[in-house]
Formats: sequence, C-alpha cells, structure tokens
Amino acid sequence: MKKSGARILIYSHDTFGLGHLRRCRTIAHSLVENFSNLSVLIISGSPIIGSFDFRARVDFVRVPGVIKLRNGEYTSLNLHLDIEETLELRQSIIQHTADKFAPDLFLVDKEPLGLRGEVAPTLSLLRARGTRLVVGFRDILDAPEALAREWARKKAVPALDTLYDDIWVYGLPEIHAPLDGLGLASATHAKIRYTGYLCAPAPAEPAGMRRPAITHSPYLLVMTGGGGDGAGLIDWVLSAYELCMRESLPPPLPALLVLGPFMNGDAQEAFLRRADALETVEALRFESHIEQLERHATAFVTMGGYNTFCDILSHDKPALIVPRMTPRMEQAIRAEQAQELGLADLLYDPVETGAAARDPRDMLAALHRLAGRQPPSGQALPGLGEGRAQLAELAAPWIVPHGARRVSPRPGIATGRKYG
Repeated sequence: MKKSGARILIYSHDTFGLGHLRRCRTIAHSLVENFSNLSVLIISGSPIIGSFDFRARVDFVRVPGVIKLRNGEYTSLNLHLDIEETLELRQSIIQHTADKFAPDLFLVDKEPLGLRGEVAPTLSLLRARGTRLVVGFRDILDAPEALAREWARKKAVPALDTLYDDIWVYGLPEIHAPLDGLGLASATHAKIRYTGYLCAPAPAEPAGMRRPAITHSPYLLVMTGGGGDGAGLIDWVLSAYELCMRESLPPPLPALLVLGPFMNGDAQEAFLRRADALETVEALRFESHIEQLERHATAFVTMGGYNTFCDILSHDKPALIVPRMTPRMEQAIRAEQAQELGLADLLYDPVETGAAARDPRDMLAALHRLAGRQPPSGQALPGLGEGRAQLAELAAPWIVPHGARRVSPRPGIATGRKYG
C-alpha cells in the first residue's frame, strides 16, 4: 500500500512526570502547524497521555508504563509483570509501530538508546531503511560530571557517533551547552543544532472551560509540573500565606496552586485543606489546560523544569524559580543561568541544599518581590524563543520530499556553538 503524506515518529520513555510528554506534544503540534500533509505519531509511556488534547494529524501509542524506584531500578507501573517482561513488551510495541508507520524522520527524546536500550532495535531497523534519525535534548541534562558517568554506563556516546544523523538541542549555547565535557568526536559535535526554546502562545481557551474564581483578578500561579517532587515548594508557599494570616502581615498577591497529578495523594489532601483555610489561596489537583491559567497569571512560581521555563518565556511573565537539587542538578543550573541573564528570580530551597529548614519569611519576601519584577522580554537574547520555527526548518529537508507542504516562513538555523 502506497504511503500518503510525510510522517514523523517521536519516541519518549516517559517513566514519570509531565516534562517529556509536554515537550513531545509541543514539538508534534508545532510541526503539523508548519506543514500540511504531515502526520506525527508519539510513542509514550506516560499513564496520563490520554488526559491531553491533540491536534489533528497528531496521535499517540501508549506502551506499558514503568516507574523508577528510589534505588535507581525500574518496575512495571500497572502490570503484574517483572521489569524484563515489561521492557520486552515495550520494545516489541515500539519496533512494530515503527515498522508499520514507516516514518520519514524518527525523533528520540533525551535517551539515545531509550529506556534500558529498548529503542536500539528500532533505530537499527529504520537506519537500514534510510529514515532520518534524530535525538533531541532539552537545554540542560545534568551537571557535566554526573552526565558523563551516566552516559558511560548507558553507552550513549557511541549511539550518537554511529546511529544518529542529527542532534537537536532545544535551547541556546549562551545559556548552556549540555553535551560539553563528554569528549564527543568532532564529527559528532558537528551534528548538533541549537534551536532556541520551544515557546508557544497559549491556544484558544476551550469552550466551556471554567477557570477558578481567583483567576479573575491578579494572582500568582504556583506550579510543580507533575508534582511528584513538588511537595516542598507547595508547603513553603502555603507557609508564607499562613504566616501573613497568623501575624497580620501584608500578603502577596493571591495564589493559585496546581499540585500536579503525580503528587502523593495524602499530601494533596493536606495541601487542599490548608489552602481552603486561607482567603487568598486556591488549589487544584491538576489542570490539563494549564496554558490558560498561565495566560491570565500575573507571575509564576515554579521549580524550573524545561517546559515551565518555556512557559515563562512564552507568556513573558515575571517568575520565581525554586529548583530541585536532586537527583539531578538540571533545574538548579537552569535557574542560576536564568537569574544571571535577568530572566527570572532564584530562591534556593534550604532543605534541598541541606543548610536549614525552610523559613516562610524568605518565601514571603520573594513573593513580594515578584510584584515589581521585569518580565523576561526586558532582556535581549537573540533566538531565545524561536525553537518551534527552527524545528520546522530542520525537519523540512527530510519530510517535504515525502509529501509535506510548508505553510510557514523560513527562519535561520543555529549551528555549532554560535547562534546565527
């Protein structure tokens, strides 16, 4: 049967959280906006992928979920199978999907060989067919020393050397060069393309969406992403508002807390009760249309994950970043760079650094400072938010010949270590 139109397959291991899923969804939506006659299929292990809306010509295949334990091992999320059986099942579904979908370009998110090497057979299959193989990385992966150790164990660098045609970095080298320090061969380094951040305007508000009452006047939006590691931030913010009530101090702007779907259920219940006791705080468990809450917010309070940082830039909002420090330094590095460039404020969590307990007065002062903070657009950094347009330019040579038709203008491309 003859294939109609161009096709892109995106793989994301998605063991936990929302970051990988949101990034892949953003990329898929951007590509179908830029090209007609293009279909994008996402392979994901996220247990909540079905909670999100997808544009026409974007769909997903869900593989069985896994979750990483505290000891670093993986286990099946829902099935009564051991991890090896689960991985064999995932690998089979991934390879069969790639075989039948027959993509013109295969984009792997973050893990060059996939979870525990599960995507390696698919890479070999598609490479033999002449499919363009691309691996995409967020702007920051981890501290260089930690990343080097991890990638040596996973044999990731040889995969970059021998399997992939291109390496896309969704950021700017002026902020961070995530693959520096890995000793890449010059030929591998030449594959790197910096796109800028994957920024996007909020889509139209869905018909019938009911926003919380607090969003109809100025408010702070406090977000934890998936929420699995966000309890500390929520507790600290709530303690600042509780201090104001207890000591009759001037409160900051009202706050809307979005706890995240992966936050512990007991912690969610406790936070909801605390928020109910405060006149100027409201809390939600989860919102799949969070872009609408971001659109109307005065400022953000976040942990500084990649997607939330893109949201700060997309909506041009003042922001306070309270980064997680473990198990990766990714958020802390991003927050430090953002503060240095004047894009956001940074507040370290003393519990994360092991220095002391969280003082609600420190959080209160930081929330008050947000009211007078300049948005990111006050800092000139060429190419900062052009990631979506740059991806269209990078993908075009490999999908236009197969039937995709371009519907957007052509920007320049960032290559190597300089943005141009």
